[in-house]
Amino acid sequence: MRADAPPIGRITRRPDYLAAAAGRRFHTGRMTAQGRLREPGAETGLRFGFTVTKKTGHAPERNRIRRRLKAAVAAIGTEHAGKPLDVVLIGRREALSAPFEVLVDDIRRALAAVTKPKPAAKPGGPRRGSAPPEPEP
Repeated sequence: MRADAPPIGRITRRPDYLAAAAGRRFHTGRMTAQGRLREPGAETGLRFGFTVTKKTGHAPERNRIRRRLKAAVAAIGTEHAGKPLDVVLIGRREALSAPFEVLVDDIRRALAAVTKPKPAAKPGGPRRGSAPPEPEP
C-alpha cells in the first residue's frame, strides 16, 4: 500500500448510491458496477458500496456474496485509491461459485470502464432525451 494514497472508503449514504447509479456501468454475469467521478473539491479517494438484492438468495448467501466482493476490492490494493471515485457493486448469484481471481479481474475491468470519460456529444446530432425533429410542411 502506498503511503500517500488514502484508504479505500465505503459509501454509506443513499444519495451517494443514487449518484453512482447515474454514472457509467459495467456488467458481468457475477456483478454489475456503477460508478462516477466525484467533483475535485469533494472528498478524495476511492469509495465502494455493496448491494445484493433479496432476489439473489437467502441472507447467508447474500452476505457471502458481499464478503467475497469486499475481499476482491481489498485484493486490488490501492491501484485507484487516489481517484475521487464512487463505485457501487451489485452482486449476482454467480459470484458465489466464481473463482476469486475472476472476481478480482472483474473489479479491475469495472474500475477501468467506469473511470472513462463520457464521450462528447456529436455536434449537430440529436441528443438523448430530446424530442425528434418536427417534419417540415
